[in-house]
Amino acid sequence: MSTALVTNECQRGAIGDEALWAELASAASSMIPVLARLVEAARSAGVPVAHFVAVRRPDMRGANRNAPLFEVSVRSRSLVEGTTAVELIPELGPLESDLVFLKTHGVASLGSTGLDAALRNMDVDTIVLTGVSVNVAIPALAFEAVNLGYRVVIPRDAVAGVPPSYADEVLRRSLSLVATIVSAEDLMTSWKR
Repeated sequence: MSTALVTNECQRGAIGDEALWAELASAASSMIPVLARLVEAARSAGVPVAHFVAVRRPDMRGANRNAPLFEVSVRSRSLVEGTTAVELIPELGPLESDLVFLKTHGVASLGSTGLDAALRNMDVDTIVLTGVSVNVAIPALAFEAVNLGYRVVIPRDAVAGVPPSYADEVLRRSLSLVATIVSAEDLMTSWKR
C-alpha cells in the first residue's frame, strides 16, 4: 500500500492573505499550522505531496458559472492565473518534489487534472485528503477518490469548513462512511514507524 498527501485549495486567494471567503479563511486559520507540520512530515517520510490550486483564465473564459460558488469568484475576478491569489500559502511551499495540479473547473478534480494518472503511476492506493472546504470540495474529492478505487484518510484537524461545527458533523456523519478519519498527530506518528 502506498500513500500520497493531497492538499486542496490551500492558496492565498482561498484561505490566505487574499482570501475571497473571509469566514472560510478564519475557520482555516487553526488548520494551517497543523497542515504545514503534516506536509513536512509527509515529505520526511517519503510520502508524495500533491497540491490542487483553483485557477481561472484572466478573461474568465471557460470558467464555471453553473453554481453560486463559482459566480462569486468569476464576479470578483479572483483566483486568476498568474496572480498571487493562486499561489500556495507560504507555509506549504511548494517544494520542487511536490506535484501541483491546476483546477480550472468544477469542485472535484482527480480525473480531469491528471492527478489520478500521476498517483497510479506512483502505485498510490491511499489518499490523505486535506485542505478546504469540508462544505463542498473535500466531500466531492473523497467520493470521487473512493469511486476510483482509492482508500481515503482525512485528518480532521487538517481540513476546514464553515461553520466549524458543521464541518465536524460532515466528518462524523458523512465522510466517516467513506474515509478513515484520524488526527494529524496519529498520521504523523504512523509515518515515523
